[in-house]
Amino acid sequence: MIPWVQLDSARTPDGAQELRLKRRGSEFSIMLGTNELMNSRLSGSEEALAKLSCGRIASHRQPRILIGGLGMGFTLRAALTELGNDAGIVVAELVPAVVAWARGPMAEIFGGCLNDPRVTIQEADVGQLIRSQPAAWDAILLDVDNGPEGIVHKSNDALYSLQGLSAARAALKPGGVLAVWSQGPDSGFSRRLKQADFTVEEVNTRANGRRGARHVIWIATRT
Repeated sequence: MIPWVQLDSARTPDGAQELRLKRRGSEFSIMLGTNELMNSRLSGSEEALAKLSCGRIASHRQPRILIGGLGMGFTLRAALTELGNDAGIVVAELVPAVVAWARGPMAEIFGGCLNDPRVTIQEADVGQLIRSQPAAWDAILLDVDNGPEGIVHKSNDALYSLQGLSAARAALKPGGVLAVWSQGPDSGFSRRLKQADFTVEEVNTRANGRRGARHVIWIATRT
């Protein structure tokens, strides 16, 4: 068996933990301690995050999309496939090393999508972008952690609080969609979405098509 090789590492924004980029043959993995945050072989649920969201705003002209978390680019690439040439996508990534990995050792996985004229990459806190631009987005897609309970960066919790969800709703255009990826279910988060005055749909999906771990995507619509 081909062994894993660590290519690089980076501290999380609070400096408390370490992200590690590893490679085994053509397979990549990003680890946080003993937790695997993402793997290049498992893209199904991240792609579903984009497909479900873009499907809900298919009638919107010149849609603006905000993606929180670059990761391995699965959500970004799926969104580019779903959206027309009039769309604009901003990807907010808080860890500069993740952007460097996308342009460096993982460039083959990204397939040039970072150079698509519809795409803007901002090394920024997605929460700050949400709070600074009211009624600006047709869809906000959040995949910044393992779900509504942040493990990579505790400040991510603020995104999923009632106050954070209310800010996301204010940042959406009427009919806009907030979509959130999670490693598993969270009934408390579903309640908070409804308290923030969203219409909520909870979708179960797989990490890899019809196989792999079960993940959850919330589709919350500003009606």
